[in-house]
Amino acid sequence: MNRETISEKVKSVRFWWHSIHLGQGITTPGHKSVLQLEQELGQMRLPDLKGKSVLDIGAWDGFYSFECERRGAAKVVALDHYAWSFDTAPMVRYLNECRDKGILPGPYEQVPGMWRPDELPGKRGFDTAHEILQSRVEPVVHDFMTIDLDRLGAFDVVLYLGVLYHMQNPFEALKRVARVTKDLAIIETEAVVVPGFENHALFEFYETNELNSDASNWWVPNQKGVVGMCRAAGFRQAELKTPPPAEPSHPQPSPPTLLSERSTPCTLKREPVHYRAVVHAWK
Repeated sequence: MNRETISEKVKSVRFWWHSIHLGQGITTPGHKSVLQLEQELGQMRLPDLKGKSVLDIGAWDGFYSFECERRGAAKVVALDHYAWSFDTAPMVRYLNECRDKGILPGPYEQVPGMWRPDELPGKRGFDTAHEILQSRVEPVVHDFMTIDLDRLGAFDVVLYLGVLYHMQNPFEALKRVARVTKDLAIIETEAVVVPGFENHALFEFYETNELNSDASNWWVPNQKGVVGMCRAAGFRQAELKTPPPAEPSHPQPSPPTLLSERSTPCTLKREPVHYRAVVHAWK
């Protein structure tokens, strides 16, 4: 495939989430930049994948799927349904309309023209990169929370990146991740530090779009919460690979007041801090 043909195919995709090198000096114009993905990849601390099987849950454009293939994985399965079912252009228009009208967005799956699982408009980026790279990655279109796990099978390495905090039932999700993991699962998620409560296993709940203006975000764990939940879900060991951020040096806003069950005020000395956590969980 010549450079002009590759370029035209890349332009035909209306939205790219990942920046993927396709050869001949062409990289997809992803929302996530090349530098950002390189930094994320370093934080993942991928093991030696030569000859191993890999499951990438929530693959979207497939950056990590193709990277695992490039690193010598014998089998890579890219599983997605949610991102592949969306048409991003109507989503952006809808979110802008909600913002302009001062209203909260509803469930994306219920917005006309946005949710199109029969057409899979969000899969065009993956399919285009897959074709250009002549990849052997196997796409599976299914919701991980409902797919038959026995038919899906088990994999040496499972990637669960940027998905956990979108789950309405994160514990059930991690139990399913454990079932399909032979050796190692790498879990990347939005995480939170609540100063003074580091020794408590916490998950912060988001009723609507409080986190990043995204109504598909539900639960954000702290370090003890996500590590403990991994063990409870069926992993023998779990370890945080990205340290929580240090205390901010700049002054913080006035802290909120938390009320206990007896309505005794408990004041936080500092605001909660969000970061991206990477956890390695072993079977």
